[in-house]
This record gives sequence, C-alpha cells and structure tokens, in this order.
Amino acid sequence: MRSLWDDREARAHDGPLGQRVYASRLLGRDPSLVLHGGGNTSVKVVEPDIFGEPERLLYLKGSGRDLRTIDADGFAPVRLAPLLRLAGLEVLSDVDMGRELRKALADPAAPQPSVEALLHASIPAAFVDHSHADAVLAISNTEGGEARIREIYGDDVVVMSYVMPGFRLAKAFVEGPARQIGADTLGVVLLHHGVITFGESARESYERMIALVDRAEAYLDRRGAWVLAVPQPVPLPGNQRLELARLRADLSRAAGRPMLVRSHQGPLEIAFARRDDLAEIAQQGPVTPDHVIRTKRVPLLGRDVEGYALAYRGYVQEMAAGDAEPLAEVDPAPRVVLDPELGFLAVGTDAEDAVVTGDLYRHTIEVILRATALGGYRALPARDVFEVEYWYLEQAKLRRPGGDPEFRGEVALVTGAASGIGKACVASLLERGAAVVGLDLQASIETTFDDPAYLGLVCDVTDEAQVEAAFERTARAFGGLDMLVLNAGIFPPAKPIVELEPATWRRVMGVNLDANLTFLRHAHPLLALAPHRGRVVVIGSKNVPAPGPGAAAYSASKAAMNQLARIVALEWSRDGIRINSVHPDAVFDTALWTEELLASRAKHYGMTVEAYKRKNLLRVEVTSHHVAEMVAAMCGSLFACTTAGQVPIDGGNERVI
Repeated sequence: MRSLWDDREARAHDGPLGQRVYASRLLGRDPSLVLHGGGNTSVKVVEPDIFGEPERLLYLKGSGRDLRTIDADGFAPVRLAPLLRLAGLEVLSDVDMGRELRKALADPAAPQPSVEALLHASIPAAFVDHSHADAVLAISNTEGGEARIREIYGDDVVVMSYVMPGFRLAKAFVEGPARQIGADTLGVVLLHHGVITFGESARESYERMIALVDRAEAYLDRRGAWVLAVPQPVPLPGNQRLELARLRADLSRAAGRPMLVRSHQGPLEIAFARRDDLAEIAQQGPVTPDHVIRTKRVPLLGRDVEGYALAYRGYVQEMAAGDAEPLAEVDPAPRVVLDPELGFLAVGTDAEDAVVTGDLYRHTIEVILRATALGGYRALPARDVFEVEYWYLEQAKLRRPGGDPEFRGEVALVTGAASGIGKACVASLLERGAAVVGLDLQASIETTFDDPAYLGLVCDVTDEAQVEAAFERTARAFGGLDMLVLNAGIFPPAKPIVELEPATWRRVMGVNLDANLTFLRHAHPLLALAPHRGRVVVIGSKNVPAPGPGAAAYSASKAAMNQLARIVALEWSRDGIRINSVHPDAVFDTALWTEELLASRAKHYGMTVEAYKRKNLLRVEVTSHHVAEMVAAMCGSLFACTTAGQVPIDGGNERVI
C-alpha cells in the first residue's frame, strides 16, 4: 500500500479542517480501508466562541458521511470538554449519549456526530484516522490473530481486544490502551474492528495508517496469503432470470417488502460460492460487526429462504432472551446469498443498499480467503455481532424520515428511454424509488442517468435475441421485474394509403406492435413473480380513438396494440398483472418535433408556436413529464384496481371526446 499524499493538492486545503478534509478523502479513495460511509476521521482545533474566547473543538466525521466525498460541512464541531467528561462516566446509555452529543455541538445545524466521538476525544493527538483495513482484519480474524498482530507491529501499536463501539469502547480505551500510548506509538489495532492512527498533522496521521496497513499486506504476502488463487469456474447457465425472480419473490416475502437482488458472478465470487468448506468459513460471522446491518450475521447458502428466516428468528429470540428493551421489528430475510449456480447475490431494500451490501461482502470474501490461507478464519462470537445489529443507534439508521418512496425495492423496464416520453418515464420512476432499466437504440442510453438504480442498455426492440438478453441483464442487475413501460415506437412521414409502401407498413408494425408482443411474452413470467403484482403501461396515441389521414400504418399499429392490451388484461388478471394505456397527443418536447417542424405547423394554422402548443380545449401545453407522471400513477396504488384502462393526455381533444 502506498501513500497518495500530494503536497500540491494538500496546499489547496486551508487550515486544520481543510487538511482534515483532504486526508479523509485520501482514505476514502481506497476501498480496502473504508467503504460506503465507513471509517472515521477527526481533528482537534481551538476556535473563538461567540464571545471571542478560545474554545477547544473536535471536528468529527458526521454519522453516515462518506469519506470519498466529504467536505468541511460533513464534519460535526463538538465541544471537547463535555466529551472528555462523558468518557469518564461509569455508565452512559445510548439514548443519553446521543442527546449529550447533540447538546455538545457548537453548531446545532451540523450533522449528528459519530458514535465514536468519545473515543476520538480521548486520543491525545490533533488528527485521528480510523479505518477497517482489510489486510489487518484478515490477520486479526484468525486463530492466534492477536499474537500475529503483536509479531508484526511490536511496540509500534497498542493492541486492544474487541469492545462494542460507542461509550463502552471509549471507556475501555481510557482505562487501558490510552495509558499505554507513548511518544513513539503509531496507532491502535482494535481486534476484529480496525486500525486507529494519529498525529499532529493530517499527513502524519494518514501516512501512519498507510504504513501500518502496508506492513500487514507484506506479512500476508510473505505467508502466501495475499495473492488469491482463483480457479477458472465452470461457466454459469445463460438463462437465470426466472430462477433469480423466484428467489427474489421468496426474499421479498420473508422481508415483508419488495427487495432488489444484484448478481455478482466474477471468478472469485463463483469460486467462493462453490467451496467445499463454505459452510465452515462463511457461517461464522462478518469480518467486523460494523458490517452486520448491511450483510446480516451470516449469508444464506443455497435458496431455502424460508429455512433461513426460521433459523434467523430463532437466533434473534435466543440472543434477545432476557433483554429489558424490546427489539425493533425483525426482518429475517438474508442480505447475502451464496449459491453454486447463481454465484454471490447481494440483497437490498433499494439499489444503493444492494450496491453497498455487495461491496462490503466482496471485501468480506477476500478477508475470509486470506484469513483461511493464513491458518483459519475466526469471527467474533454471535453475541457481539447481535449487540451491534440490534443496537439502538444502528437500528435508527434504518428508519427513513417520512417513510419509503412508493416504488422502493421494485424494478421497472422502459423501452425507447433515451429521450422524450421514455426518458421522462425513467425519471419519474427513479424519483419514486424504483430501479429502472432503460432500453434504446441510441448508445447514449447507457449514460442517460447517473444513478445506481439505473441501468441503460442498447437494444433493438425488433431483435428478439436482444430483447431476451435485456431481460436477462435486468434480472441479474436487480433480481426481476415489477413494471413494464412499452414506449418505443416510430411515426413515419405522412402518406395516403395509395402511396404507402408495404416495407413502411411492415417496419411500423414491427416496432409498434410485433416488438411489444415480444416484450410481453418474455416479461410475463417475471411480472407474475412481482412481490406487489406486475404492472404494464402502454404508451398509446390519440390516433387510437381519433385517427387522422396520412397515418395509416401508425394509427393501425397503435390501435392493434390497444386491442392486444385488452387481451392481456383478460388473460393475465389471473396472475394479478394489470395493464393500462395512456393516449398522449401533441407532446412537443420529443425528438419528433423539431423547431422547424413546430414553426411550420404553427404557420399552417396561422398561430404562434406557443399558441399552437396549446391548441387544445384546456389551452395547456402537454409535456413528456405530464405523460410520465400518469405512467407512474398507473403503476402505483391509485390504479391498483384498474386494468384495461385508457386515459387520454391531450389537454382535451374534440375528436377524442
């Protein structure tokens, strides 16, 4: 491991807090040190209070902030004196600690200080860095791990046995390791937890962290436990979407809510899932209890979700026996699944949650494999892990103010999603918490949205092989399908029937009708397994109820699609799947309507462009956003009892009415 410190970059960050921000981001760049909001950093400063009198403050990373992107506002300024007094108490409850930390804030608008505030306050140095370094965990989480750590570092570090984070850890530190820290001490190794380094400058503290972790990596390398030998796995089946959707349905049933499932099928993950000793090495517990909220104590091996849930409830009841305080509601669904045919699956309540779980367990796999190569992985006892998982402060992180977005944990697929109505549909569904797959012929579809809940795929909707591949990618990215929005379509230049070429007719029918039949056929098995029942929305057209001359192919294709949707409603209702249509008209913010075409049509009617856009009974401009909001509503609870519905979005059209 090498230092990333750059003096030129560092000079752009003024003052102790600026230096703290810079060094924190350096730590955050390396996922082998900290991941997704993990780790902790702080700096002690003296600043004038409102009266101009000097006051000692601890600027500590705010709870949940990510070191990769943290800025000065992400640090909570806490008065140091009350923290030191709190650390000296004999007993302090979590509720009282949280309240006292808020009271000690120099800025009430600052983020909630980390639960490690008392520990950081008690370390006699200006700058403090705390990581969950993989290499150190791989060594400490072995039989005889403490002896190995002492062998590596000697008197350069103070070694501390695992203690639950928060007040208990700070209290134990003050009464023991704090007294052992000398002028030459580089840091503290918290067994099964991580590494703490400190110094009088941001660079000193950061580079001590790098040096200590580098020594751990070198130790693993000398013992043949650093480079992971990964056998070439047997290729996985090409069609897994139905198995993934069934598993997702079981996981969602156990969790009591829709869940997302992300597949990880690299050589390392597949080889790990197929190990003969998987039960022994994977069922002990996480590499550090800090990860348990995301990964649960142990993964599910195989696909027996019901059996896992039953065992998990038994584990919780056993651990909670005799507790004075009732537990939060128990969610017995696993967050990690290891299966020889499916690989490693990360389960989450939304896309970001599943990404974090996947990243954490990917690093867990590496730590377990290195610890195993070193002599045998050893996790903490179940009691220590349970105390963190059902810790009041950890459970509070799971609660969302105002509740969940409507489509959290659900998956939508939108065709023709690179622009216009399709793009607006993706945006509306993402806003409501869905994971969304967007399909389009344009390569820009892959980067249309920058969101972990979005997957853009180039797809020719008339090519059945590409369509099938898109459904497979959808299932591997998110676990299944809940909502299908059929938007892709073409509108050829207007021509009377006598001039309509058969090739044009076939091309329009191929895109506007035949392709949608292909999507419906492949979507049905997945929609039938949707936790909240499947939904389909068809983007129709005003031309269905009110066709115009010169648009025979377009009008006929849209009318045929409308009839197909009615048959779907009749046939799929037994599976709880509903299908509804929206019929837009004169939606001018799409690629079809150029400025030149708008000007030409407005001139034809003797109107300004703005007046032409509002040429309907309500005198309103219909936009892609309006259509998308209706699509989202049709996928939501408002239309839960409606199927085969048809809703115009045209501002009022006399011919339709």
